[in-house]
Amino acid sequence: MYIKQFYTNCLSEAAYYIESDGEVAIVDPLRDIDVYINFAKERKATIKYIFETHFHADFVSGHLDLSKKTGAPIVFGPGANTSFKIYAAKDGESINIGKLTFKVMHTPGHTLESSCYLLFDEDKKPHSIFTGDTLFVGDVGRPDLSSGNMSSIELAEILYDTIQTKILPLEDFILVYPAHGPGSSCGKNLGPNTHSTIGEEKKTNYALQPQTKEEFVKSVTNGLAAAPVYFAINAKINQSGYDDINDVVKKGMQALSIADFKIKMEDRIILDTRVATLFTEGFIPGSISIGLEGRFAEWAGNVLPFDKDIILVTEEGKEEETIIRLARVGFDKMQGYLKGGFDAWKNANEEIDLIIDVEADELMMDISHDQNLLVLDVRKESEFSEGHLANAMNLPLHEMTDIVQLAQFEENQNLYIHCAGGYRSVIAASLLKREGVHNIRNVLGGWGQIKLQEKANIVKDDSVLN
Repeated sequence: MYIKQFYTNCLSEAAYYIESDGEVAIVDPLRDIDVYINFAKERKATIKYIFETHFHADFVSGHLDLSKKTGAPIVFGPGANTSFKIYAAKDGESINIGKLTFKVMHTPGHTLESSCYLLFDEDKKPHSIFTGDTLFVGDVGRPDLSSGNMSSIELAEILYDTIQTKILPLEDFILVYPAHGPGSSCGKNLGPNTHSTIGEEKKTNYALQPQTKEEFVKSVTNGLAAAPVYFAINAKINQSGYDDINDVVKKGMQALSIADFKIKMEDRIILDTRVATLFTEGFIPGSISIGLEGRFAEWAGNVLPFDKDIILVTEEGKEEETIIRLARVGFDKMQGYLKGGFDAWKNANEEIDLIIDVEADELMMDISHDQNLLVLDVRKESEFSEGHLANAMNLPLHEMTDIVQLAQFEENQNLYIHCAGGYRSVIAASLLKREGVHNIRNVLGGWGQIKLQEKANIVKDDSVLN
């Protein structure tokens, strides 16, 4: 038996490769599937099954392309209605690879079709369970995603029954392999590790503690932030299908001359994926900054429209990586990239824009004498409530796709924008610039540096000033 976890940090996503006697099962693959195919080839093994735990909302799965290239069937548990051919397994059904056996366990609650796969070793003893978004390290899947007209309360009640009847009876030594780790928005507060054991979760996971159904429902639904806007889009794509990723990459990998790029600029999104600190020093007017160095795909899904074509400005050599990472969350409309990147644009003496960076100590000096200064804090509401500058305005980045929100600022206001460390604030500044708000300063180091200033007037409360 051989098990390998393929973990993608920027999406907090875990896919799995399980092998026995040259036969392989892949659980919850990402859309860029070559890593699984190549790994199987290296080990002289054959991919026999593709297991899906549910319709993922935070990324587009690679099930279709992987099935097309390997001939392996796509396995879902009960209740998964798709627009493409799948093998619909029954609750309790056994599926074999080599000397190993997977038992399908229907575990609704996160979504109605959610299922786990309990793996038995060569001696027919339970070894591990691939839990998808049903059970995480320290958490369970949020019960408010893509299950028709059911409320989060109703799904949480179903999830309670799943935990009681399917998860808690499992033996403590069984390894837990979830689909996500820390940072994922598929749960409230996932733990720091990407795997665990049933015994450890029984001890430490709040959702597995002895409690009534009413107490469970309250604990898993209270404090749930709104789901990212792209979650519903991705879940639908995973249910209905998508274009071959090779076609998406081919279309996006068109090198555009400056002349061709300028023609396409008028009715397309210009996405600049260079490091945030490079972007602020100079960029093509109207560009949106989302740097590859952060949680790139997640923020692209949150702030970019899915129905508009995208043209790219990247660091040279990063074009294909950008396209693949966008495709992971369902973007298929990339129409090419600027040949030579921003340097080519700048060297041709084309018009450029910039964002002024300031240090945190400069912000504190300016606050004391500039009556028109407005601190715009683009962190999440929960971050803001834990501590913020007095009189700061909280406008979380994920809400900045609303034109009304972006149009509320006065021309005489001097906006000093910050987030936690400097990544989100540059995205926010680029969105404001694109809507014609230009009197902007980006605070380098964000809240982390602001807290170090002795003059910072920091308050902690639950109010959100927007």
